[in-house]
Amino acid sequence: MRADRLLTILLLLQNHGRMTSKQLADRLEVSERTVHRDMEALSASGVPVYALRGADGGWTLAEGYRSNLTGMKIDELQSLLVASPAALLNDLGLHENYEAAFLKLLSALPKTVQQDAIHVRQLLHIDGAGWHESTETVPFLSMVQDAVWLSRKLFIRYMREDVTVERIVYPLGLVAKRSIWYLVAKVDEDMRTYRISRLLDAQLLDDSFIRPSDFDLASYWEQSTLDFKSSLPRYPARLLIKKETLPAVKQERYIKIASTQAATDDWMEAEVEFHTLASACSLVLSFGPHIQVLEPQELKREVIEQARAILGQYEVPN
Repeated sequence: MRADRLLTILLLLQNHGRMTSKQLADRLEVSERTVHRDMEALSASGVPVYALRGADGGWTLAEGYRSNLTGMKIDELQSLLVASPAALLNDLGLHENYEAAFLKLLSALPKTVQQDAIHVRQLLHIDGAGWHESTETVPFLSMVQDAVWLSRKLFIRYMREDVTVERIVYPLGLVAKRSIWYLVAKVDEDMRTYRISRLLDAQLLDDSFIRPSDFDLASYWEQSTLDFKSSLPRYPARLLIKKETLPAVKQERYIKIASTQAATDDWMEAEVEFHTLASACSLVLSFGPHIQVLEPQELKREVIEQARAILGQYEVPN
């Protein structure tokens, strides 16, 4: 553990230039006394680390000193291998750059780690795409990407319901959810999210803008996702579900099972939540005799009505 901590201190000082004992202690989750002992150990091993006094003081490395050790272990390298979605990198035109960077990183590692990393690549492949090929095209992604990268204003035209809307936006970030790309942008004083595949036009403008210093894309997206989920309609219901069918029902996308309890040897009673009456009726019908509606009566009537309509389309022999 101490060897890992010493390497971490070395890398932190290389990347940050100067850090105080308190900053290092907080990052490493140790006491400042432990940091001082670690600094003595680094100095004794030949690392030119110095303490600077005064208000702007702290620990620093001798000017120009850099270690050629990355301190990277195989499990850390594996995490980089897993976090390389090829499709998204291709969309951004960065896949070749990623491969070049990975080879440079690999060449800086010890031979044993190199061999382990190559072996992992042969054993593990992450395919982020679904089974059904996406038909979504993003012809304006490169234009939007340039606007984000350069902090340039962007003219966009898109469809909102049945109306064509034009906006000049301040693009702040790109988000990829699975294989779907979104633009996060500021419009007047509001933050908006646009699905890039739905843009009818996009033009990079000459005017630049100053990105808000307090804007954090990941935090915004997390909160935006929570807000979106909380705004979805809710339709609670109480069902009887065959025990052997319950695992399949739990896999359904548009139902949330709040609680279950045994009703009989064969049936489970479940408190569930759908989005709408229509989605609830559709799912109940899809499981045929394996689901019964207990409440609400509105849903029960709708299921019966739809079942009768289906039956009416077929000639039932006597």
